Amino acid sequence: MDRKLQEGINRNYLPYIAGVSKSIIFGFCFMFTKILLNHFDIFSMLAVRFALAAITLTILYLFGKIKVNYRGKNMKGLILLSFIEPVIYFILETIGIRYTSSSEAGIMMAIIPIFIILLSIVFLHEVPSKKETLFITLSIFGVIFIALMGGQSGEKGSLLGYVSMFLAMIVAALYNILSRKLSDEFSPTEITFAMMWIGAISFSIISIVYHGGVEMLPNILRSFSNIKVFFSLVYLGIIASIVAFFLNNYMLAKITAAQSSVYINLSTVVSILAGVFILKEKFYWYEFVGSILILIGVWGTNYFGMKEKIRR
Repeated sequence: MDRKLQEGINRNYLPYIAGVSKSIIFGFCFMFTKILLNHFDIFSMLAVRFALAAITLTILYLFGKIKVNYRGKNMKGLILLSFIEPVIYFILETIGIRYTSSSEAGIMMAIIPIFIILLSIVFLHEVPSKKETLFITLSIFGVIFIALMGGQSGEKGSLLGYVSMFLAMIVAALYNILSRKLSDEFSPTEITFAMMWIGAISFSIISIVYHGGVEMLPNILRSFSNIKVFFSLVYLGIIASIVAFFLNNYMLAKITAAQSSVYINLSTVVSILAGVFILKEKFYWYEFVGSILILIGVWGTNYFGMKEKIRR
């Protein structure tokens, strides 16, 4: 294949393939997280997940399979990014989900793309086109529609839950903006490597303090004998943490923050389908309608975003 043609394909299509792929991977995370939470508390689960990811990446580095070089680079910015996500984001999201209803959490998380668009305009000077904005809004509405129709029980959350979810939205948006900004200096591998190690160290310290450092390790080792737990940890620790975050960081390095934001909502569709086909959960009409709206939104944002990129 002609080299220029290959470079054109990589430049124009690979970021979108990466976005779809990471959305599919993240979409299955909720299912595997539910399995692990039957055996771990949230912080022990996160500690094991990111420790597995960090150790795996370190082994790959030692065997020369990946390259990492931080010499002379903006380490303060990278460390800040790594604390923003996964550490601060996962803590806020966990508190928010615990103290709000699932529908309220779903609605608030669907609004993350709006924060990303606003921050990308201010800090990156990336202004989405009217058509891109229309389709991003359509995907947001699809998630909100599913959450509203599925949350008619009248269950309400607490102020702590609302504040935590609101802060989680801002943190998630900041991660997208900062990762894109740092992509000029760091490779996706270098960003992912730092995120996994800081996540592993931070959540391990939190978990040890939470457990008093006595029962944590024996409980973890006993849980590994369960095949479902083992597979779930491999999925979350390697596939979701290493592969998906790498794809996400790669995507953020190649396309605008606004274009990348729409993939957050695509994970909702994957989560629904995973629940239906694997966990045998019911599939409601409003989930179908909302999923169609999300998929149209993703397609439209990709299509018109790619046209703008080719035009330039």
